[in-house]
Amino acid sequence: MQRTGPRVVVIEDEPEMRRNIVRLLRLEGYDPAEAADGDAGLELVRKQKPALVICDVMMPGMDGHAVLRAVRADPRLQSIPFIFLTARADKSDLRGGMNLGADDYVTKPFSNDDLLDAVAARLQRAEQSMRQGFAPDFSSAAPLLALGLSPREAEVLLWVAQGKTNPEIASILGISEETVKKHMKQVLAGLAVETRTAATLRALEVLQASS
Repeated sequence: MQRTGPRVVVIEDEPEMRRNIVRLLRLEGYDPAEAADGDAGLELVRKQKPALVICDVMMPGMDGHAVLRAVRADPRLQSIPFIFLTARADKSDLRGGMNLGADDYVTKPFSNDDLLDAVAARLQRAEQSMRQGFAPDFSSAAPLLALGLSPREAEVLLWVAQGKTNPEIASILGISEETVKKHMKQVLAGLAVETRTAATLRALEVLQASS
């Protein structure tokens, strides 16, 4: 029976972990393809142009960051949603991946629901962007400076606009959660809005116009 679900490339050097992820995706109706290292994974992504990539960060040879960097540098692939799997709690590891253009990360050990929720959310967002012709440029916070924000406030708003929580933003930017809250309070005041949703809408308008 031929599967019609979205193709998802799984790049993971740990065999049992890779098999479990592939099995889970297949049971949920996705069409998974797998690679055991970064080099093979990148070749698979280039060949199949999947709907989404799930990639481990720490791998021998080409690591996850190098795979993501190559994907984002290729105009044919750069819009593919990319989810990192990481066993590291190191904030610099998470921050580095997100700054390279990862769409999300799932920390090991994770539940099946954690991974499936991340996959579904990123595929849904990509589908909406294609259907509506809505594709904000999240590569830089610079356009948000036009809203009268400081560089750090613009960075915080950039990640808020991508649906990140305060703890996630703190990890990405290497600051405390309390500092994120303070910057967000200043963002709301500067934009004369009361909610994160309203601030996100303003940010998306600016980022869409700059894309």
